[in-house]
Amino acid sequence: MRSSVLIPLCVAAGLLVGGSLLFLFPQVFGLNPTPGAQIKSSGKALIGGPFSLIDHKGKRVNEKSFAGKYMLIYFGYTYCPDVCPTELQVMSAALDTLGEDAKRIQPVFITIDPDRDTVSVLAEYVTNFHSSFVGLTGSEEEIRTATKSYRVYYAKAKDAKSNKDYLMDHSSIIYLMNERGEFVKHFSFGVNPDDLATEIKKFL
Repeated sequence: MRSSVLIPLCVAAGLLVGGSLLFLFPQVFGLNPTPGAQIKSSGKALIGGPFSLIDHKGKRVNEKSFAGKYMLIYFGYTYCPDVCPTELQVMSAALDTLGEDAKRIQPVFITIDPDRDTVSVLAEYVTNFHSSFVGLTGSEEEIRTATKSYRVYYAKAKDAKSNKDYLMDHSSIIYLMNERGEFVKHFSFGVNPDDLATEIKKFL
């Protein structure tokens, strides 16, 4: 049962994990870990990479399936009571604001909860957002590979009371990848739809 009492917990978890990622992997997001420290950069963030998953129509896809389009990617799960739907609505609103330019972008929702987020569940879920959304699921190993490539943290909440009714702790970040699947920019939880659209347009 999805309870509104759990919403603050999910929000807090998203913010906490997001902050933890910036602390643990500051070089990924272009931040120095300590004052005065110098980091050599190759010019490319170590985010993104090969994946093989199943879309919400039951078709096997990989990163090459979206070649030629920018990808706007979010990792979450359909049972998330607040953070995930909020961020997907932000992405949807940004795409609406972009108008014709939105055709150059593929919004992607990748589940971190494949046990519950089956193809049929995702097929119903993505209808709540922008019509171009693609939902992706797969085996535990396939999801683990994808999350590792994108430096995504996720774990079943420690206070889970059953195998079917539980929350997932996870980072809440929107990733923008270019037409070649290379990392361009990330957006933290709470980004405004208009600001998201403005930033995306800079790279189109």
